[in-house]
Amino acid sequence: MIKKSTLEKIIQEDLSDIWSILDGDEKRRIVENFTTHTFKKNQIIYAEDEVPESLWCLLKGKVKLYKDGIGGRQQILRLIRPVQYFGYRAFFAGESYNSTAAAFEPSVLGSIPMDIVEELIHNNIKLAWFFIHELSRNLGGSDTKIVNLTQKHIRGRLAEALIALRDSYGYEDDNATLKIYMAREDLANLSNMTTSNAIRTLSGFVAEKILVVDGRRIKIINENALRKISKFG
Repeated sequence: MIKKSTLEKIIQEDLSDIWSILDGDEKRRIVENFTTHTFKKNQIIYAEDEVPESLWCLLKGKVKLYKDGIGGRQQILRLIRPVQYFGYRAFFAGESYNSTAAAFEPSVLGSIPMDIVEELIHNNIKLAWFFIHELSRNLGGSDTKIVNLTQKHIRGRLAEALIALRDSYGYEDDNATLKIYMAREDLANLSNMTTSNAIRTLSGFVAEKILVVDGRRIKIINENALRKISKFG
């Protein structure tokens, strides 16, 4: 059981963008209804077709949103980084979840019941605008991804995925190794290609001295070249 003072500190530090637009009573409602959860690697947070009940916030770790396609092949829709909110779109749309969320690595998340969020939105226009802004940004990102996945060649799609990982999670202390370790299958699912194509394309980038690959560790040694491939597809 987390102490109230510790919980309030977690919320203030990790949910600061929401915390700053709430008044005293609204902050109390958040603290009283905020729950922390620990998930193991690959553990499902919520599944497609479930009824949305919570606003989720990733505090530590990494989360993937994905959808099962033809033949059970996954398409990774989005990778969540700390501190991002997710799981609320379906509630606002009056729908069940249309994708699954799972921990990509051991992760800590916070949740707030959506009925509490809805109550706060009714009384705080700034909070309403916060979610409008988040939904609009996500929609714009989805539109861009659709175009890129359908029009870019394989090299461009994989390069874009690697740049997205770099921009989302950054580098290790060497300022070159991606701070996320992905299996070839996950890279393929993120880039909308087969695993064999992902392996061949990755090997091509290594041969061109754009990357150094060691198992699941990927070091970008020529970021400019990778961004150029990503841009022009």
